[in-house]
Amino acid sequence: MLKVAPILFALFYALALYRLSVWRTMRELDARSSELADPRLKAMTDRLARALDLPRVRVHVYEIEPVNGLAAPDGRIFITRGFYRKFQSGEVTAEEMASVIAHELGHVALGHSRRRMLDFSGQNALRTALALLLSRFLPGVGVLIANGLTMLLAARLSRGDEYEADAYAAALLTKAGIGTGPQKSLFQKLEALSHGAGGATPAWLLSHPRTEERIGQIERLEARWQPRPT
Repeated sequence: MLKVAPILFALFYALALYRLSVWRTMRELDARSSELADPRLKAMTDRLARALDLPRVRVHVYEIEPVNGLAAPDGRIFITRGFYRKFQSGEVTAEEMASVIAHELGHVALGHSRRRMLDFSGQNALRTALALLLSRFLPGVGVLIANGLTMLLAARLSRGDEYEADAYAAALLTKAGIGTGPQKSLFQKLEALSHGAGGATPAWLLSHPRTEERIGQIERLEARWQPRPT
């Protein structure tokens, strides 16, 4: 039988490590961000707020260049300075930026930050258990196999979160009268905007689904939402 103590230690160590990472992230965001003040984007966030029955949706600008959006563990929504510059230059429309904000709101509403903490802790414990088991039969390579398997699991869970946030955003954008067109057009632009990150990486190793898969999911949702002929 596997020893329980190393697995429990791995679980609690991962939990402490995750909380330390969150603390560092929050400090970084507090030090290097400010609330977005752009009337064109405020018109979009006001539409999202009305659809959610909220007084307003706050968005912050994180002062880094990579093109990205993120939801902080405390529920704040951020877009990077690099992403905002793409909007200012006309490469990204206000509606497409709204789709990013809606996606990040989905991560918050669906509790993905807390889920990620549980996933991270559980994966570390699983990695330790697999390493102990496999090392009995495959000395020297058991740890490598355990690491590879948990990496695949982490990527799969992350892709699941992204699909869920995409679906939430699609529903919110539809309710707000913005529609899913900007969401799909942004997906088509993202690879070029982020300089082709991901490239030829196998899909099962990616933390985000491939563009065509994300667009396909949205189109399947649209088909389901179409009123049935009477």
